[in-house]
Amino acid sequence: MSTAPATTSGGSDAGRPPPSVPRTAVPPTATPPTVTPAGSTPPAEQLVPASVSTPARGDSGWDPAERRARASQSFWTAVVGVPAIFSVLRLGIEAGGELQTTLLLVANVGPVNLLAGFLTTAARLLSTVLVAVFALGGVLVASGHRLARRPLFARWTEITPGWFVAASFLMALVTWPMLYLPLLLPAFAAAFQLRPERLHERPAVRALIVVAAYAGYLWLLVPTLRDAWRQAEALPIVLLVVPPLLALFVAGPLPRMVIRPLAPVTQLAVLVVLVWAALPVISTPVLPLTVTTVGEPGATAAGATEEIRGHVVTTDDVNMVILQERGGVRYVPVDQVRGQVLCPSEEELPRYRLRIHDFHVEDSLLEGLGRRVRPVHRVDAACR
Repeated sequence: MSTAPATTSGGSDAGRPPPSVPRTAVPPTATPPTVTPAGSTPPAEQLVPASVSTPARGDSGWDPAERRARASQSFWTAVVGVPAIFSVLRLGIEAGGELQTTLLLVANVGPVNLLAGFLTTAARLLSTVLVAVFALGGVLVASGHRLARRPLFARWTEITPGWFVAASFLMALVTWPMLYLPLLLPAFAAAFQLRPERLHERPAVRALIVVAAYAGYLWLLVPTLRDAWRQAEALPIVLLVVPPLLALFVAGPLPRMVIRPLAPVTQLAVLVVLVWAALPVISTPVLPLTVTTVGEPGATAAGATEEIRGHVVTTDDVNMVILQERGGVRYVPVDQVRGQVLCPSEEELPRYRLRIHDFHVEDSLLEGLGRRVRPVHRVDAACR
């Protein structure tokens, strides 16, 4: 008995492939919705704890890494750009604002000499600005959690390497006048947040260490303080006695009611002091001050010579180019030069008659050591 073969509907369409089902393009980022039956628990990956949130962004929309990068860029731009701008401005002021004289100085004063001259004369100003920024920045960093937005000096202090901060204080130590060196103690304590509690855990021992250190410090300065008292010089006494005491209280976070107005005011004050202190630096001559004696060849009379006070720009086989102190450029034939002396400027004359163990209070450590190697000679009569 045979079984009839199974037949399919469609007749001649049986051998054709099934028609394709049209598909709708789905964007790669689209995620198909998940249907959750009523009464069931959603998938675990869809549950986001309430405590998890996106990284906090500042008021300006930058995250902390971006803010640090921008602060680092602005800091190093200021450190490199300010000396370059000051150096160019010094040439214009030295030339008296005259274009041709400025071009003459630019052609004869190389960039290396210009930068070296700026660092020599402005190292004190540069170290002062850096010490002030890092000292205020250390206090603002310690008190930053009490502010909605971190101040600029705080961000600069956070991104600056510790070795650079220490190098800034070292440069101030060797370039500041000795009269102002005690100010480095509270600035150092503020920058590195050094508190008296680190000396010893017991308050009695800690107080004994502080009193002994301060007494030894005053003992070293007794001769200077006595001379200042006899000369009725109050400012040197204050600058030598008060700063070590301030170093005991500057570290640590400040109250919120103090830090809020202090942050913008101190930053603005540092910028104002920088501009005020930069004016003498910009006006400082680039070239040394000399007095050149000139006269006609063969002249022996005293009245036949002339003294030209100014700065020697360059010398060749024909002429000596002198930028006169009262303005103007003088070309003097080299065969008429009779002599030349180096003269100090008015800013180099001392104001106080005080010394700290054979070092004048207005000299830095470098200047004091230099005077020991090369004692100061008498000023030539032509310079007066």
